Formats: sequence, C-alpha cells, structure tokens
Amino acid sequence: MAYLEINNLIKNFGKTKVLKDISFGVEKGEVITIIGSSGSGKSTLLRVINFLETATRGSMTLDGEVMFEGGIELSEKEKREKTLHFGLVFQNFNLFPQMTAFENIVLAPNLLAKEKSKLLKDKAYYEEQKAINDKKGEELLEKVGLTDRRNFYPCQLSGGQQQRVAIARALALSPDVLCFDEPTSALDPELTGEVLKVIKSLKDEDRTMLIVTHEMSFAKNISDKVIFMADGIIEEMGTAEEIFDNPKSEKLKAFLTA
Repeated sequence: MAYLEINNLIKNFGKTKVLKDISFGVEKGEVITIIGSSGSGKSTLLRVINFLETATRGSMTLDGEVMFEGGIELSEKEKREKTLHFGLVFQNFNLFPQMTAFENIVLAPNLLAKEKSKLLKDKAYYEEQKAINDKKGEELLEKVGLTDRRNFYPCQLSGGQQQRVAIARALALSPDVLCFDEPTSALDPELTGEVLKVIKSLKDEDRTMLIVTHEMSFAKNISDKVIFMADGIIEEMGTAEEIFDNPKSEKLKAFLTA
C-alpha cells in the first residue's frame, strides 16, 4: 500500500462530473506533479484531498489510516484533525493582510495550542507551545529567505515574497503531505524562480508533495511521477521522462505541443 492512496475518487457538482474515477498512489517522500489544461479537474482534486470539498464517491488513505470515504460527511472536529495531515499553498497566497509575515506563519499553530490549553485547563502549556511555535516560525522565515521581512505586511511584499510566506505558513503545521495549487500562476515571470527554488529545496528534504503546475520545465525536473489530467480523468501517468519525452496519449501530445 502506498503512503497516500486515492481510490476511485468521484466528485460531482450537481449533474456536472468534475472528477471521474481517479486512482493513484504516492510513496512517502515522493513528488508528484499534476498537469493538464484548465478545467481538467486538477485544482478540484487538490481541494478534495485537503477537505475543502467532499468527495461524491471514493476514498483516501494516509499511512494506512482512512482519511475519508466518499459521501460520508465528517464532523467538524474530525475534519479539523484530518486536515492537519495536509498543507495547501494557494495560487493567490491567501495571507491575512492585517498580519505581518511572521504573524501569518505562527497564527495556526498558536491557535491550536490555545485550543489544547483550554481543553487541558493548563495556561502554562500554551506559553510553552507558543515559544516553540515562534522559534519554528523564525526558522521557517530563514528557510524561505525572508528573515529581513519578518515584520512586513503582505502589501509591503512582492508576489514572490508573499508566496514564500504562504509556503512557510503551510510548513508551520508540519503536514505529512504538502500540496501546491499553481504556486507561480499569479507571479510575474521574474518572481517565479524564487518560489520554485524554495519548492526544490523541500524536495531535497524528502517531503511528500503534490504540485499542480503549468511550469513544464519545473515539472520535468522535480517530479518522481507526473499525472496528466484531461476531462476529469487521469489520461496518462508515468515518470517525467515517460510523460515529456515519450507521451502516448494523443491528448497529452497535443497539450505538450500547444
């Protein structure tokens, strides 16, 4: 069994079938990129994996634990707990504008610490955990090369810097699987390289990642496997060499030459 397994996943919006029987596995430490034309279902797939949408049918397991089974609504508590296994970096950053870079990064782990402190009725727990979270926040700022932008607000940062803060924020909760939804699509070309460099550094740490991207050269260089989606199905899947150098599907050939 793969570390992350998606089995027979179907997602309908009313009568519109967006995902049609998607199945694949991801090994621990593996990087899979998902490519395809707009409307092929790539972003919806990530949203289902990250519990932002509920699957119509199908299931997902992580390290042998069932994360969801299609059609079964999870309680808010269950959803929150399971969501912590995954981190999602959005294409439009989604930072809180009234918070500094550092505050955006440590917000979620500190809120979790506060919630647990209340359950334990132990104020000291929160203070101890907050100190740990703040130290990790400083380390993550350094990891993404933004130590000198610690107290800057999103409006004071370039698009590339905002996206690097968003990556640090996703890492702050130590997710088992890190997902990226077109992480460079909202950036000017000259800012794309700095974000891709950070993502490449995460691969060097053997992080398990799912990356929806339109950057074909990046996908070719970073991927252990590539999934090509078309019309809500996996049209073709293979190594980067198989997908980019020896495509078999006519739809994939047309996509790569478009």
